[in-house]
Amino acid sequence: MTTVERVQTGVRMERSLLKVLKGLAEYLDLSLGDLLEGIVLHAFEGEQAFGAPTLEVIAELKRIYGCSLTAADSHQLGESEG
Repeated sequence: MTTVERVQTGVRMERSLLKVLKGLAEYLDLSLGDLLEGIVLHAFEGEQAFGAPTLEVIAELKRIYGCSLTAADSHQLGESEG
């Protein structure tokens, strides 16, 4: 095990995407922070973070929470007023 120093962060994220991430973290029995660290570490190495079974769970969570965002939406999101 590698010992690290974690810091609290305030990150703003699209609502349905956050719901999917929280649901996935719960499904995998991880904290949201642990899930995000894993996703980022895989991405930094150009690797896919999830296998086919987990991608199926993600698709179902996206359906449940109404998340229609895809990678094509990255860096193209604007905030609603209000």
